[in-house]
Amino acid sequence: MKKSLSHLPKHKQAELELIKDIILEKIPDVRMVVLFGSYARGNWVEDIHTEGHTTHVYESDFDILIATKSKKSAGDCDLHDRVEKAIDATNKVKTPHSIIYHTFSYVRHMVTEGRYFFTDIKKEGIHLYHTSKHSLGKAKVLKPEERKQLAEEDFKQWFKNAKGFYKHFEYALNDRDYKKAAFMLHQAVESFYSAVTLVFINYRFRTHDIELLGIKAVSYDTEFAKAFPRDTAEQRKAFTLLKKAYVDARYKKDYKITKKQLEYLSERVKVLQKLTKKICKERK
Repeated sequence: MKKSLSHLPKHKQAELELIKDIILEKIPDVRMVVLFGSYARGNWVEDIHTEGHTTHVYESDFDILIATKSKKSAGDCDLHDRVEKAIDATNKVKTPHSIIYHTFSYVRHMVTEGRYFFTDIKKEGIHLYHTSKHSLGKAKVLKPEERKQLAEEDFKQWFKNAKGFYKHFEYALNDRDYKKAAFMLHQAVESFYSAVTLVFINYRFRTHDIELLGIKAVSYDTEFAKAFPRDTAEQRKAFTLLKKAYVDARYKKDYKITKKQLEYLSERVKVLQKLTKKICKERK
């Protein structure tokens, strides 16, 4: 694994240094902090362009892996939230960032098993912090046919899940249970995106944030940006309602979504389904 950030602009290096310091301050049992993805490889994107009256922004995230000693730290969502709030409070980290948490023992096991999301991190990642006595071990290299088999199995499972959730959405919509319909549609979107990330990187992000999952999908193939356009106020409002549906549609009395909004969103999910099938098949 690499150690130098010298290929990055100075302000990016400073942001990563600040993120690292906050992580070490907030999490007592960190064993390793690794920058991976486009900023580690050197092919990050910061692209802004205008089409008509619409401005499109494509900006890569800092992808960061935190490996902890304990399962408690790796799975403590409140702790992770405190890390995010501390980073935001500095007002100095302008680059979007995505942090994932696992125990060091889990990461090491995944590397030795040849799970290529983790072996790619070992190969391409850059240490922001690590202790010399902790090594990820030797990475098992999967054969192309083994990687393909994994991708096909994951795609089959999650694409089927997504279609199942969509069927439940249709039933709830016809039954005029619009809150449940919104939740089921959210789950369909989350599952389609899970199929995408598993096919592309052999990893499923532990988040219900479909906006973040969509950003990840676009980073693999910009065609995914067509799924949920947010050029108008109506489009943005509808997507926000879908994004919030995982929690609000189930637990908040004041959550409201109309049949018209659900019908619009269902058409966008059909677009996502077609893109997922087409692009994942091409990838495999």
